[in-house]
Order: sequence, then C-alpha cells, then structure tokens
Amino acid sequence: MSRAVYAVALLAAFAAGLACAQDFTAHGTQPGLAVPLEDVESCASCHGTFGAPGPGFMPHDSWGGSMMSHSTRDPLFWAALDVANRDLPGVGDFCLRCHTSQGWYGGRVRKTGLAPPNDLVDGSNGCLLTGDHDDYDNGNNDYSGITCHNCHRMTPTGPAGQLAPAGSGNVWLDDSMECNGYYGPCRKGPYRYAPGSSLQPPHGWEFSNFISDSSHCGSCHDVSSPLINGVPARSHILLDGSDSGRAFPAERTYSEWKQSRYGDRFLVDSFEDETRAGAGIVQVESCQDCHMRSSSNAAARACMQNPVGSRAGELPVHEFVGGNTWMLRVIDQLYGSATGRSNAISRAIGLAEEMLTQRSADLALTLQPLAADATTLQAQVRVSNRAGHKLPTGYGEGRRMWLHLRVRDGNGATVYESGAFDAATGTLATTPTPKVYEVLQGLWDAGAGICRTEDGLGRKQFHFALNNCIAKDNRIPPEGFTPRTGLDPNGEDLRPVGHSYAETAPGSGQLVNYDDTAYSVPLPPGTVRPLQVTATLRYQTASRDYIEFLRNQAVENAQPSENAMCGRSFSVGPGAKSRGQFLYDLWADPALGRSPPLDMVSATALSSPTR
Repeated sequence: MSRAVYAVALLAAFAAGLACAQDFTAHGTQPGLAVPLEDVESCASCHGTFGAPGPGFMPHDSWGGSMMSHSTRDPLFWAALDVANRDLPGVGDFCLRCHTSQGWYGGRVRKTGLAPPNDLVDGSNGCLLTGDHDDYDNGNNDYSGITCHNCHRMTPTGPAGQLAPAGSGNVWLDDSMECNGYYGPCRKGPYRYAPGSSLQPPHGWEFSNFISDSSHCGSCHDVSSPLINGVPARSHILLDGSDSGRAFPAERTYSEWKQSRYGDRFLVDSFEDETRAGAGIVQVESCQDCHMRSSSNAAARACMQNPVGSRAGELPVHEFVGGNTWMLRVIDQLYGSATGRSNAISRAIGLAEEMLTQRSADLALTLQPLAADATTLQAQVRVSNRAGHKLPTGYGEGRRMWLHLRVRDGNGATVYESGAFDAATGTLATTPTPKVYEVLQGLWDAGAGICRTEDGLGRKQFHFALNNCIAKDNRIPPEGFTPRTGLDPNGEDLRPVGHSYAETAPGSGQLVNYDDTAYSVPLPPGTVRPLQVTATLRYQTASRDYIEFLRNQAVENAQPSENAMCGRSFSVGPGAKSRGQFLYDLWADPALGRSPPLDMVSATALSSPTR
C-alpha cells in the first residue's frame, strides 16, 4: 500500500469509527455550573488599573498580555482545530475546554442546552461562542481565554473527593453557593489572612496550597489523547510496533518538570498567617517560580484597595511568560487596539524574550587549534538546558530550536554556514544539515513498520488528534531528568527518540541536560586566517512546514470560511476566509515576518594556530 493510499485510508477509518464518539471530556467539572464563571472585567475593578500603562504587576494587567488571556483569539489554534475536528469529529470539545473557559463551562461548546447535545458541528468548531475576537473582555465574551475564575476556583479533587485522570484539562472547580458568608464559591489564593486584616478581600476567599503547586499548572500542561469510555482514542505505539496501552503523550511539560531535579520536594515549616506559603511540601522550583515570578516593585499590591507596597516581594505576577512572541505580535496587530491590550502585550513580548535569551539556555563554543595547512576546522557547540522542562517543550507541532553556525574568513567573508534562515521565504536551509531540536509525532504504518511524519507527497504532516507514535524527540532534557516513572517503567513516553543523551552516572537513569554537536568545516584553498566562528541557538514558534500544512488542509478539504461555517458575518478574525488560509496570510504578511526565529544565546571564537 502506498503512503498516500495508507494515509487516506487511515484517516477515513478513524473519522468513520469515531464520528459518533461519546464524550471526549467526561472527567472533572462539567458545563452547567451552579455559579457561572465571572467575566474577567469584574475582577479588573480591584485587581487591575485603569489608564495606560499600568505598573505591570497587577494581576489583571499582567494576565491581559499573556497567551493565557488570548488563547481563544489565537489564529493558529483555530486553524489547527479545524484539522483536528476533521480528523476526529467532535474532538474540538477536548481542545476548547482549555482554550475558552467561559464558553466551555457555559455550555456553548458541547453538552449544551443551546444546541443539540453532543453537537459535532457548531459547538466543537467554536461557532456557538458568544462575543467576538476583538471584543473588550466584559460581559459574556467567550473569547476572553483562560479567565481568572477558571484558575482561582480550581481544586485538586471534586466535591466528594473524586480524582480525575491527570492533565488534559480534567480539572475540578469549586461550585459552592457560599464561602465564608459571601455568595458563590471560594476564590483560592496563596495567602492567609488574620481576622480583621486590612488585606482581607471583600469576597469569599480560601488559602490554597494547590494554587501555588506545579500540579495546578499540570492540570492543563500535560496533554494526552482523550479517553473515550476509559479507552484512549490513540494509544502510544512504540517504534518496535508494540502498543504501550497508554494514551498517546501529545505534550508533557508538567511531567518533564516533575521528573527533573526541579520536581524534587522537601518539607518546610509553618510561616506567619499573611505569607504566601503554608506548612507542607514545597518543590525545589515550581512552574510558578519561573512563569509567575514575584514582582520586585516596592509598590506591589494585589488589589487597588490594599496599601501600596503591601505585597512587595511576595506578589506572583500573572505574566504566565512563555516563548510565543510571534503569536503575541500577530494578536496585537489584529486585536490589540480594540481590546485595549497593546501595552500589556508589548510587556509580555519583552518578558518572553527575556526568558528565552537570559534564562533558558547556555551555549559554549570550542575550536580546535588550526594547522597552517589544515583543510578543515573542527568545532564543538554545547547547548545546556537551564529550563525546568525539555527545551523546547509543550505544543511540539512546528515549534523548534536549531543551531546556526557561521564561519567567516579573515576578510569577513562567509566560508561556511549551517542553519541559515531565509526571512523572505520563512525557510530553514537543509544543506549542510542543521542540528534541529524538536519532537516529530506521526501516524504508525503497521505495514511498513515505521512512524510516518510525511504524507504521500513528502510533505510534513501534523495530525494532532490522530498522532500515535514519536519518530524523533531530541529536545534537551532538564537537569536531573529521569524518564522512568511508576506507570511507565521504561520511560517510553518521556525518553529521547532517535537521539542519545548520556546518563549523569552509569546506571543512574538520569540524563545529562546538555547536547554536544561537532562540526567539521571544510576550508576552501587559500582561506584567509584567522577564522571567526559564531554559533547561535535560535528558537521558532511555527515552522513554514506547519503553517503550510494547516493552509493545505483547508484548501484540499474545501474548508469553508469561518463565517460560512458558523452562519455569521464577523468582520474581524478569519471572517470570509477559512481559518487555515487566514493564518497563512498572517504568516506571509511582511510586517509579521513569517514566524521569525529569535536568537536565544550565542558565542563567537577566533581560530588559533597550532604550536
């Protein structure tokens, strides 16, 4: 069977077999809350500032620039959602659960009284959401992303102590009708308040260790193939063809952290009532420590009603900083002005660039002495991971890092270059072969016994909802990383694939957090010395292959425009275009630079002669 025929048959089989699939999101709190989630602007009156620009540390202000707040505006998400729904009808319910808090819990995706139960067309495609992409975040705007109440009502277990499968948005929300004499559920936070404290909020509150724990973030930042009646829609097929029986590990940021030295835990003593931490178990370095760093501003406060400086040194800023600078620029160009978020988005971009360039990686460049008659230059680049998870991590489709090595002669002319990026076309040069750090997930071809990551035309494919094997994962492990777990004794869901990382000590099972790349650079006759070598680690949010895949899927499957699909007449967002075409046109816009790579770290060295 040809690759093209195989791929078509496989996709058709899964689409037909799961078209009437039952519930993709059967776990955790379900839509139809007794107390609906409040819109984010109801929190802004106390937890934000009015006017531009704010100080940056207020919870609402800092959240407003993050990808968390724009998760329902992200055009890449919408283009990918259309592909997922086509591959696995109705799976958009699974995706939208984490991308629109108000929409999903409000019953405007599936399990809704506003449309037929388990609606596979409008709900799972996001067509029943209220509001619009560029609406201000007041009232009932489902495009407000992951809202304040979504996180501050989260609990580790259900109302009767129930557990849910870890990750994949299987969260529990407090849906009580009363909290300490106030209407509605308690809002969880990292503080305790003494009776009569001036800092005590004017609403129901409850101290929560959980909200400061990395497992709170792990509720969404581990993603597995959804369970249908307890059975994975896609189980993980290993490269020897065996079925692990475990749900396919689409993303494992939390698990990567948990299996690193940063996930180690230790006991702490009790602190005073109005401090962030309570007695219990604390991680060496939590997700929040890096992605919600405490403000260093002496005026820090969490609420406008609190005294200036009342939270100095202990206010976790809701920046939720990550690495997605390109999409924030896209969202700012599309919706920043209308939503009043441009200042916050600019601040978020700066924070992301600071994290990528100052806190994520180290790079060391070593050159061997060069003989006068040498025809090659020997160089080695070591990249060390300083993050608390794999580098890069998270949503792996199109996301990557690579090494750019450039050698210039004594006149400044380039005599060798690996990893060159053509900004005009958005293309990474493949000759000489560059070192690219990425995860490539694909579809298992049992007949050929391989994990296919390309279609019949040799184009890279990214079928997020159907992937069931990992062809490559050479992303750099975090410090102290041990892939094996009790439920995965061989570490098959977390270990490198197609690449080897040495153990820190023989038999330890713990992998080093660095990668070495050796270069043998050919030197043309008469090359002027000395040679200047520059190595740069570059990070990219979305590759050209991925953007073109999403556009091609829309074109080749006659995906209708968003307005035609949803029966509406939006003037912003995709509107009269398919979501895949809309994304592609944004990517091709010269002002947005075709998802340009960011230089993370760099080193330069001059060749020295042998003695």
